Amino acid sequence: MDELLGNWQVQLQVLGTTAYAMLLGGAIGYERELKNRPAGFRTHMLVAGAAALLVGLVDLLAHRYSAEAYRELVRIDPIRLIEAMVAAVGFLGAGTIFRNRGEGGITGITTAASLLMVAVIGIAAGVHSHVLAVGATALTLAVLFLLGWIERRTGRISASG
Repeated sequence: MDELLGNWQVQLQVLGTTAYAMLLGGAIGYERELKNRPAGFRTHMLVAGAAALLVGLVDLLAHRYSAEAYRELVRIDPIRLIEAMVAAVGFLGAGTIFRNRGEGGITGITTAASLLMVAVIGIAAGVHSHVLAVGATALTLAVLFLLGWIERRTGRISASG
C-alpha cells in the first residue's frame, strides 16, 4: 500500500513540475503572442510542459523497472529523451518558419528558436534544475524583449521573428 501511495505522490510531483514548466514556457509564449507570431502562448506552454512530463515519465519508468529482473530487458537512456524532444521541436519549429517570396525574407526563425528553448527549459524543470529553468527563462525573455527593443530603437528591425 505504501508503494501505491508513494507512486501517487511522485505522479503529483511530476504533474506539479509539468505545470511549473508550462508557466515558464507560457512567459516566453506570451511575448511571442504579443508580437502575433505563428506559435504563441499555448504552444510554448505545451512544448515546455511536454518536455517536463517526458522527463517525469522517464523517472517513473526508471523506478518501475529498476528491479534486478528488468535490468537486462529495459535500458533507459536519458539522452534519448533530449534527442526525441529536439526532433519533435524541430518539426514544430519548421512549421513556424516562412519564406516571403516577394520580399526575399524569412520569418519565424526566432519563434522556432524560442520553441527549442522552452523545450530545454521544460527538461531543466523536469530534472528539478530550477535555477537553470528560471534563469534560462529570464535570459530568453531578455533576448526577446530587450534586444527587440534595442533593434527598434536603432532602426535595425529583425524580420526573423
